[in-house]
Amino acid sequence: MATVVLPDPSLVLLVGAAGSGKSTFAARHFGADEVLSSDAMRARLSGDEADQRVSRAAFAIIDDMLERRMQAGLLTVIDATNADRRHRRSLLDRAEAVNVPAVALVLALPTRTVLERNAGRTRRVDEQVVRRHLARVRAALLPEGLAAEGYATIWVGRSPEEIDGVTIERVRTR
Repeated sequence: MATVVLPDPSLVLLVGAAGSGKSTFAARHFGADEVLSSDAMRARLSGDEADQRVSRAAFAIIDDMLERRMQAGLLTVIDATNADRRHRRSLLDRAEAVNVPAVALVLALPTRTVLERNAGRTRRVDEQVVRRHLARVRAALLPEGLAAEGYATIWVGRSPEEIDGVTIERVRTR
């Protein structure tokens, strides 16, 4: 069983395709007040967590909340795919601006596992979208990906057992 040591405060990016279990992971390891979820924010704005029409507004609110939380010295988890390098860079820049370390927790499950989970969800994401997410997550794991972006810690879970078995230990840094 692995233990991930998180500086507290820090910016924690959950990285994974739709259906990889990011929200479940967040709920298991972090307080509800610490998690900024793109799905939850879309649901608050439109009543439907899958309503992509409100994504821009949802992320604007998340960005504002993130800024306020980091200024207050609070650990904050971003529960979104975070598979796009440009989006991650924007988040990293914000953390660096307030001298808060960033951590990437990657749920890199096998394609078959993610597609099966997605198929069994009430709210299914189009398979081609999930496959794009999976490809971006795989690219993020290449040496020029996350490892080159400036994270204080990167942890990668590659199986349900590994993800379910990880523990999070916080180390207060301020």
